[in-house]
Amino acid sequence: MELRDSGNIESFRRPPVAFAATQRLLATLDHRDQPTLTELASRHESDKWGIHQYTQHYPRYLEPLRDRPLTILEIGIGGFDNPTAGGASLRMWKHYFPRATIYGVDVHDKTPHAQQRIHILRADQSDPQALAEVVARTGPLDIVIDDGSHQNAHVLTTFRTLFPHVRDGGYYAIEDLQTSYWPRFGGTSEDFNSPHTSLGFLKTLVDGLNHEEVLTSSPRDRAPTDRSVRSLHFHHNLAIIEKGVNLEGGGPDWVRYGPR
Repeated sequence: MELRDSGNIESFRRPPVAFAATQRLLATLDHRDQPTLTELASRHESDKWGIHQYTQHYPRYLEPLRDRPLTILEIGIGGFDNPTAGGASLRMWKHYFPRATIYGVDVHDKTPHAQQRIHILRADQSDPQALAEVVARTGPLDIVIDDGSHQNAHVLTTFRTLFPHVRDGGYYAIEDLQTSYWPRFGGTSEDFNSPHTSLGFLKTLVDGLNHEEVLTSSPRDRAPTDRSVRSLHFHHNLAIIEKGVNLEGGGPDWVRYGPR
């Protein structure tokens, strides 16, 4: 069942009952004990499953962390300027990580969604100072999910501000990367390698993974993330970056340069 061809925006904000019921049945056929992330997304009506397919990807990285006392920050609570709308993903994360503290950040007032283990903060993700104040409240982070404005400039500002505060072994996820191709969001379908788009910037991190192999004659400047991005994982409209020490050592000079 898909809603992609529906012209009614309300069907995306709140899919029909049959859609949610079908999601839940499919998600639970082979999982009768601990609920999966897809099952929890269906229960709480999060669009990370259904409209998107993110919950089939997240567990391969996050499942090993599920029972740890984590600090999780999600940018974007949903529901636009309606204080009581949104919050589905925060509740999904709360039940997926039973020992975690969940922080939700939005440019609008979303305090009605606060509950045990869910804290609501207000900040503009395009403002580095506002994000720094968020981290001052949360402390070091284990998982960050950027599901905010999806404006390319905002995505890059948020990553550059928050990634240094992610603990080693943690993950930074960026959703809805399709906006990298859409000029309305500061993207482009002409220059796929533009460092000003979310995906163009993420592609530069791939070179950073191999920074120890780059020859000294290269004009490439060292990036702050070269030594702290341990792995990159790309899925449809979703990227997950693993934080960790990236200093495995490069190839010997006699291989790089040949006999001298």
